[in-house]
Formats: sequence, C-alpha cells, structure tokens
Amino acid sequence: MPQHTRIVSPGPAPNTVRTEEGKVLTAPSDWTLLPPGDAGLTRRVKSAGPTWTIKEKKGRRMFSRGVLAPAATIAAEKARLEQERSTDAYAKRQAASAARRDKQQGEYVEDFRGAVLQFLRFDSGHSAIAGRLADAVTTHATPVGSGTVARTKRIPIEQRAESAVIAWMRHQTTAYDHMKIARIKGKRREVRRMLAEESRRLLKKYRRGEADNLASCPLARALTSAAQAKQ
Repeated sequence: MPQHTRIVSPGPAPNTVRTEEGKVLTAPSDWTLLPPGDAGLTRRVKSAGPTWTIKEKKGRRMFSRGVLAPAATIAAEKARLEQERSTDAYAKRQAASAARRDKQQGEYVEDFRGAVLQFLRFDSGHSAIAGRLADAVTTHATPVGSGTVARTKRIPIEQRAESAVIAWMRHQTTAYDHMKIARIKGKRREVRRMLAEESRRLLKKYRRGEADNLASCPLARALTSAAQAKQ
C-alpha cells in the first residue's frame, strides 16, 4: 500500500491516516510528515512519489495537513532545492516574480474597487461615502490569501464585488456577529439572506439620495468606526 499515492484524512492515532473508503492505515516506519508551507518542496516530493497527502475538511473548506513520504526522499529533495535557491539566478527570478505579482495585485485592487463603485452607484450627493465604502471593502477583501470571495476566479468580478459589499455590511452594519442562531439546518443561511436584503434596502436609499440622516445610519457609523480604528 505505501507504493500507492493517496489523498487521505487524519487518522485516529498518531502516524495513522484514513482513506476515502474509511480504512485506517499506518504510515511506514521510514516515512515522515512534510508540513505544508513550502509549495516548491512539496511539488518535488510528490513528483518523486509515492506520497500520502493529508487533507482535513473544516466547515466548507479543505485544509492541507502536509504530505507523508519517505524521509530519505524529503531530505534529498530539500537538499537539491536549497542548493538551487542559493544561486544568484534563482534570486533574480524570485525578484522578478515578486515584482510581477505586486503589479498584478495592484491592478486587481484597482479593478475590484472600480467594480465595487459600479455596484454601489450611489447618488452624486453620496459620492464621498461611496468612496469610503469602496475603500473599506477593497482593503478587507483583496489581500492575497485572505480567502474572501474577492479572491475567487469562479465568478465574474462584478459578482465578487457585490458579494464582498454585502458580506462587509453583514459584519459591520448588522448584529450578525453577536446573534445566537439556532443550530438548525438552513437557519444560518436564512439569517444571512434576511440581513442581505436589509443591506440592499439601505444601499437603495443611498442610490436614490434618500439617506439624509447620516448620524443614525448604520453604514455611516460603521465607516466612521473603521476610520477611527485605523488611527
């Protein structure tokens, strides 16, 4: 069985895993765990095969817990990679890649903020608060690795912007984070839909230029609080 590459989940005891069929396996004595974090090394160890990739589902997300592989393979691939990474050529490639990623990220942040403003479409009298909201949502949603809807490529940027605004408002302008929601299937989804509609109604007021009492507006208060928190 160690000759087969597998995707497994954590087992009931140390050094054990569980297969997709539910069978518990014990890792060979000469295998060890390569923790997640170094994608380059992980790719090399996997290509040298065989390996057992440990994944664990928490909520709706799947997390890597590392790769089990022969200790000798991990050590050899690590040594080769460290030697390559010590060269000037590698350092130049890394610098060029980092500059390219920074440029792409900057362009995406700009495009995303524009998509947020397009979704908001506030009345011209509320352009200032639209800009503040776009800044707040973009700052929260676009960082690399944030895991927010803004980072997915499965839906158009217009949908990402809309979902990010509604999510930000759910946490900042409603009592969602402090609600005690019954542990009933579908109840949390129902509450989120209700709050989303509440947020959409508030946004419509700004689009029509009807949000005149900003002192009591939950959106205006949330943006003021966010600005104060940065100071």
